[in-house]
Amino acid sequence: MRTDIVHIGAGELTYEIRNIVIVGETLQKLGIDVHWENIGDPVAKGEVIPAWMKDIVAGLAQQDSSYGYSPTRGVLATREYLVELTNQRGGAQITPNDIIFFNGLGDAISKIYGMLKRTARVVMPSPSYTTHSSAEAAHAGDRPVTYRLDPNNMWYPDLDDLEKRIKYNPAVVAILIINPDNPTGAVYPEEILRGMVELARKYDLFVICDEVYLNIVYNDFKTLPLSDLIGDVPAIAMRGLSKEMPWPGGRCGWIEVYNGHQSPIFEKYINSVLNAKMLEVCSTTLPQLVLPELFKHPEYHGYLQERIDRYERYSNIAYDCLNRVDGIMVNRTNGAFYLSIAFVPGRLNNEQTLPIANNEVRHKVEVLVNQCGVSLDKRFVYYLLGSTGICTVPLTSFATDLDGIRVTMLEREEGAFREIIETIARAIRDYLASAG
Repeated sequence: MRTDIVHIGAGELTYEIRNIVIVGETLQKLGIDVHWENIGDPVAKGEVIPAWMKDIVAGLAQQDSSYGYSPTRGVLATREYLVELTNQRGGAQITPNDIIFFNGLGDAISKIYGMLKRTARVVMPSPSYTTHSSAEAAHAGDRPVTYRLDPNNMWYPDLDDLEKRIKYNPAVVAILIINPDNPTGAVYPEEILRGMVELARKYDLFVICDEVYLNIVYNDFKTLPLSDLIGDVPAIAMRGLSKEMPWPGGRCGWIEVYNGHQSPIFEKYINSVLNAKMLEVCSTTLPQLVLPELFKHPEYHGYLQERIDRYERYSNIAYDCLNRVDGIMVNRTNGAFYLSIAFVPGRLNNEQTLPIANNEVRHKVEVLVNQCGVSLDKRFVYYLLGSTGICTVPLTSFATDLDGIRVTMLEREEGAFREIIETIARAIRDYLASAG
């Protein structure tokens, strides 16, 4: 074409969580039985949606109003319900106009970063959930600005490193917190969260906190929502239905804006996010109508607790197995349903392999790992997939230099989950021992 039409940040839009599916499907056609451990979709992994939940959805789908537009900010009754939940905690106080619904948090993330000034940066955790890091990097047309999550300290944020990233980079306007964290499964204690909020206050920043897993916490860990400790700092909390209900296909997420009038610049920015949403008219109506009925149902908390109890068992099964493997760093997952396994630096090289019985599959894997620019952990991911059929995601795809993999804990059958984790443990041992 006579001029370049590609956005400056197009090269930053990567999503290995889905890209690996292309490889998995290719190997599947060659005879590999694939275990999909790449994406956090409870339904795809066999989560059974209870009848009472389906009845709520079906009943509301019978109402003509569920087929129409909602207000741009979202269904008023639903926003009023969420305001009551937040305000009764006694922290940040909001009104229905401080809530905006989106078609999933992916939509919210796109708007929140997309409406920032091009030169404004949000400092991200490293590792960081790909949708956040890619969207922010694409908006800026540059690599993410990140702060370190420490694998030797339960994947907690390194607050000293965070302050340096802020202090010496005046373009940083906000801090992203993901709590509970994806991809690490860490749950941040109150003192860590307060330290991050204090840095925002000290350097006149705002805070973005992805809390989509806030109600999936276990192993006796406790945390707080951002609203409880934000004080007078401008902030955005992000919530959704996709993981708790779970209804990822419903694409229903929302933001809560705290201290939206504290700064004229922040207020103008939030209005720009709302106006961007207004161009779409609104988000899908039906899931918004479902939300209060779901949360108020007498069986909801028991249903969620059963899943939380299962994730707790799985987190301990995985940790007890993997913690005995030499050459990796692993922490017990305490929230959400992910496990990050990091290789000790220097333990991976380009000579290591795993045996693959199927000749066609082995050839395909060898072609993939010999491509230019394949990271050492992606190399392991390809061999693991070809050798065992277990599809994971390389940790380096989560905005980190640490080699490793992310695994989900969504397998419904405990015996099958044990087998998957034990197979991964054996594969790591064999891979590290295969070449010096």
